Amino acid sequence: MDAQTDVSLLRPQMALRNMNSGNIFYMPLTSFAEMWYQIFLWALLSSVFVHTIAGAICFATLRQHKYGKFFPLLIIIMGVLLPLTSGVVSSAAVAFVYRASGYQMPPLYAMFWGIGQTVVPVCVGFTRILATL
Repeated sequence: MDAQTDVSLLRPQMALRNMNSGNIFYMPLTSFAEMWYQIFLWALLSSVFVHTIAGAICFATLRQHKYGKFFPLLIIIMGVLLPLTSGVVSSAAVAFVYRASGYQMPPLYAMFWGIGQTVVPVCVGFTRILATL
């Protein structure tokens, strides 16, 4: 009887230790929803960050223009709308490929994929690759 009570007393501690054994930043993302959400959030936050900086520069430059001072609002709105439309689709595509192949995604990779969705369009915009097409 004592052996059973000792085992039952140890079980909650073992379960607690197993739950807290990994840091949340190192636990791999396994489901489609986890991967998609993490990639999407990084894409949204990085896009809002970049577009806020661009809006601040635009406002500082055009603050005395009659209508130009309202242009930063459009830049910031686009910084939110673009990830909410194309960012959702591209994040889902990346998460689908990882999930279909059976790979687990480290959260650091989700950060790279999300920030990459902002960095690539910024590089294309600065290099004017589209103007040559």
